[in-house]
Amino acid sequence: MSVPVSTTQEVLSRPSDTTRDDRIYRETRWLCAIIVPFLIAAFYILYLRPTETKELFAWPIKPPMSARMLAAAYAGGIFFFTRAFFARRWHHITLGFLPVTAFASAMGIATFLHWDKFTHDHISFVTWVALYVTTPFLVVATWLRNRQTDPGTPEEKDIILSQPIRYLVGAIGIITIVNGIVLFLQPDFMVGIWGWTLTPLTARVLGGMFALPGVVGLGIAVDPRWSAARIILQSQIFSIIFILLAVVLSWNDFDQTKLATWLFVGGMALLVVILPALYFYVEYRLQKGSSTT
Repeated sequence: MSVPVSTTQEVLSRPSDTTRDDRIYRETRWLCAIIVPFLIAAFYILYLRPTETKELFAWPIKPPMSARMLAAAYAGGIFFFTRAFFARRWHHITLGFLPVTAFASAMGIATFLHWDKFTHDHISFVTWVALYVTTPFLVVATWLRNRQTDPGTPEEKDIILSQPIRYLVGAIGIITIVNGIVLFLQPDFMVGIWGWTLTPLTARVLGGMFALPGVVGLGIAVDPRWSAARIILQSQIFSIIFILLAVVLSWNDFDQTKLATWLFVGGMALLVVILPALYFYVEYRLQKGSSTT
């Protein structure tokens, strides 16, 4: 439902509630700061040295496209958590925490389901387990605590996303989540039809990666404030760009006779057009002083 400008200004003119001041707790910033270096290290290994995962990472990942896909998710995480550390208001970053929780939870569960596939005596494995055993709980706890400061109102200069836009983003999110669920629950089936070679472990990891943007889409569908969607949408665009670059770098890993190859590449190419178009359209309306899309 659209919020008229008069209603927005009326809400914002009320005396502020000290428990709803939109502040970001120090603990939230600390968590963001701690996560970023791990993401940078993993991105470097997986994206720039994908053929050396047996020596450098928590488990050997083949082919390079699988490693670079995971790295692309980490690239989006680097962008989001860096922006979150420097953010001024909690509601600017609130939509990123539950998607990260979904992703980290999937990584942790996949780890225990495929424990024997990991390189147990490597420091990367110890780090991996420590992160994915603790991160889901830390991130969701941070979200639950800090969300109490969100006033739930638009900013003075904000855009309220229209229902058609929210339905579109939500529909994309649902499709992505369904794809992720099938990858996670039916990895053997997906191994047989996927566009590049997967193992049951990499299929489940890929499912976790799909869960992240899927939950982002649902979050944007529920929260109509553009100020809440802007940063997490930027991070998703950033991640998709790295995915498409990974396709170019790892094109030999794809089976071009499989339909899934072209569905994947086409879907990513479509998203890298739709999401920036949506972003710049809403930013244009915001600069023009509109309150709704």
